[in-house]
This record gives sequence, structure tokens and C-alpha cells, in this order.
Amino acid sequence: MKTLNNIKAVNEALDIAMEKWNEVIVFGEDVGYEGGVFRATEGLQKKYGEERCFDAPISESLFIGAAIGMAMNKLKPVVELQFLELGMASLQNILGHMGRVRNRSRGKYPAPIVVRTPMGGGIRALELHSGAIEAVFAHTPGIKVIIPSTPYDTKGLLLAAIESNDPVIILEPTKLYRAFKQEVPEGYYTVPIGEAAYIFEGNDLTIVTYGSQTVDCQKAVEEYESKNPNVTIELIDLRTIKPWDKKMIIESVKKTGRLLVVHEAVKSFSVSSEIIATVNEEAFGYLKAPPMRCTGYDIVIPLESGETYHQPTKEKILSKINQLIEYEF
Repeated sequence: MKTLNNIKAVNEALDIAMEKWNEVIVFGEDVGYEGGVFRATEGLQKKYGEERCFDAPISESLFIGAAIGMAMNKLKPVVELQFLELGMASLQNILGHMGRVRNRSRGKYPAPIVVRTPMGGGIRALELHSGAIEAVFAHTPGIKVIIPSTPYDTKGLLLAAIESNDPVIILEPTKLYRAFKQEVPEGYYTVPIGEAAYIFEGNDLTIVTYGSQTVDCQKAVEEYESKNPNVTIELIDLRTIKPWDKKMIIESVKKTGRLLVVHEAVKSFSVSSEIIATVNEEAFGYLKAPPMRCTGYDIVIPLESGETYHQPTKEKILSKINQLIEYEF
């Protein structure tokens, strides 16, 4: 076992994949000599050469298009967008082409492309460096979307994504890159795409979250249960946004009767909207309270001084837990 933080888990997964498959090509802005803005690709160019790990020009649309061509010619490109919202220029190729290649070619060409990018707030960067637009990708057919929260999941899900014959977007919470360390198995392993994970099991409330909010939710649950020992809360880390683990969430809500969804993305037309709508369709008769959500506001990400007002916090999550547990029809 090794003790790694999230950024080292990314680096180790890429190293293992490049050693295992000669067709894995890593590129993006500054990923070569510099090793990436957060050092996720550090040392890879020196070890595998400039043909397999290289810097791309500042043209996200161009290099995502190049990745599509590489994938159609039997390579496995792993592309880094330096920041999620700085990569908006690539959306035409991601939404209009990357997710459609297999269908458009009637299955002749798979698209084994991985796009990695930091996402979310928490490091006091400016608005185009802190957005959470996972719903945009999740809304697009043909694309899988992953948001890991722990080093174990980061490594295992990235390797599973590189294995996949379909395009996968991995949104890596910037706030968690160096937030904590965890023991991670050495060598190759994968975490299945589409399976959520229990952080805590409980009987009175289901909380579904992902990314950096898993840490905030964990703190909120521990504090609430310490003051209310007769209440137990089920905390689920979704891990994969699309396809999402509908079965686990529905079974949990049928057991607890209450649901809270927590994420930092804006509230309207969001991942929480999809989860709550599905629970209403498939488990309405089990509900003891209206499903609720704790999310960012429907605004552009504020500048540094306003960031903490926008994001879910432990205190905001505790307030929602209280509302749900004490709710009476």
C-alpha cells in the first residue's frame, strides 16, 4: 500500500496506464515539461518521451478534436483541460462529436478518450477557474462523467476510464487535490464506473453527494449524530454522475424515507434535479418528507470574498438535515 493524496493518485494512475498500454497518449496545456498546472503529469514526459506526453497549444477545441482523431485510429488519448471552464472552447467537439462517434459510425469507431480537468471552488480562484458544470456533460448522450473524492477512487476510476471504449470526462475537485491522504493499493486496479459507495450507513435520512462536498457532508453527519444519538444517517458518495447508481439511491430512500442531495453546482436543472425527480417517480410512497437539496445558488461563481457564501458548507448541510428530520406532514 502507498499513502497518496488525490493529485498523486492521478499521477500514479497515468504512469501505470502508460506503462501498460503503449497507445495511451497524455497531452494538454503545460502537461509535458512542467508536469501540469497542479503537477498531475509530473515526470511522465521524462519517463515516456515527448511523443507520448506533450504540451498542446492554447486551443482546447483543436486538441480535443485531435483526441477524437487519435481515438478513431486506435490510440487512447488522455487530455488535460487546465481548468474546467477555460475549456469551454472545446464544448463543440465534446458535445457535438466526441459522444457521437460510435453512433455516427454505426459502431465502427469507438472513442476511448479520457478528458481530465480540475473543477469546483474552494481555492479562492476567480470565477472561470471555479465552476461546476457537470450537468452540461451529464446531459449529453454518449459521454460518461466521473467526480471522485478520495485517492483510492481517483486512481481506480481513472484506470477504469482509460479501459473504457467510450469517452469519459473526469472532473477532479481542485479543493481535494492535496486536502488529505489515504492508503491506496500499489499497481493496477479499477473502480467500476457507475457504482456509488456508502460512506456511512443509517436508517433515518439518505444524503447523496459527490466531489468536495463529501468531506463537508461527512463532518455534518458526524456532528449531527453526536448530538442526536437516536438518529443515523446514510451518506452516499455518488462517484459517477453518469451513469449514476440509481438502484443504490432508491433502495436507500426506501429504507430511510428522507433524501438530501448536496453539490456545489447551481441548483436549477442540476444533478440534484435528476436524482430527486427519479426518487419521486420510483419511491414516492416511501417518503416521510419532501426531498431537499443543498447546492450553490443560481449565479455566476462569485469572486474570492463571496466564494464561501455560494458553496454548501457544514452549517448549511446541518440546517437541511434538521429540516428533514423534524419535518411533519
